[in-house]
Amino acid sequence: MGVNLANKSVSIIVPTKNERGNISGVIKKIPQIGKHTEIIFVEGGSKDGTWEEIIKLSKLYPKKDIKYFQQESIGKADAVRKGFSKAKGDVFIIFDADMTVSPKELPKFFRAVAENQGELVIGSRLIYKLNKKSMPKVNILGNKFFALAFSWLLNQKITDTLCGTKALSKENYKKLLINRKYFGERDPFGDFDLILGASKQKMKIIEIPVHYHPRKYGDSNISRYKHGILLLKMAIEAVFKIKIVN
Repeated sequence: MGVNLANKSVSIIVPTKNERGNISGVIKKIPQIGKHTEIIFVEGGSKDGTWEEIIKLSKLYPKKDIKYFQQESIGKADAVRKGFSKAKGDVFIIFDADMTVSPKELPKFFRAVAENQGELVIGSRLIYKLNKKSMPKVNILGNKFFALAFSWLLNQKITDTLCGTKALSKENYKKLLINRKYFGERDPFGDFDLILGASKQKMKIIEIPVHYHPRKYGDSNISRYKHGILLLKMAIEAVFKIKIVN
């Protein structure tokens, strides 16, 4: 018998920083998925009025289950973890507020987790043809490098480790918490943390292709070189722990 998707609820975690112009689109366009959909904004010290915009617009959509919190710390990874700690759904989905991935893609992630197609479901922006304005060439090269590195590390093909759209069940997230410190907690975005943690727990990781669009409001919060070096250090440490220690 197939899984009854109508019996599964979903929590969509939306880390936000300086995304005021995107909040309306996020709220309007995230569809109702499964039994119940809650949208959880976690705001991280914005300078453009994002926090105020979230509060204002949430009141305009009382039929949507919208919750909002502010970070005590910094970084996307911390925001996602806070969102997960507040989430009530059966399925957790991370969705970037920049709207570079359409909310229309989210039901695919929900279905993949709810139907047990994969235990960690990650988006891939590098399958479909990219709009020239959506991702700088240096980012494409960096993403492809880490994809190759992780494909070798995990002994399975990974095409995009850094896509912000990821999903897993609440129960599997609890399992990842057990070994979080094994790979360190320096990941600024949380992508490597989830992938390496899932691998350590021998979870099934699958990818779902997504269309990647240019950002329409604001600027990326990524420091290309600073964060790139940090991620490289994490990847090197993972090589030691996965390929040598194990």
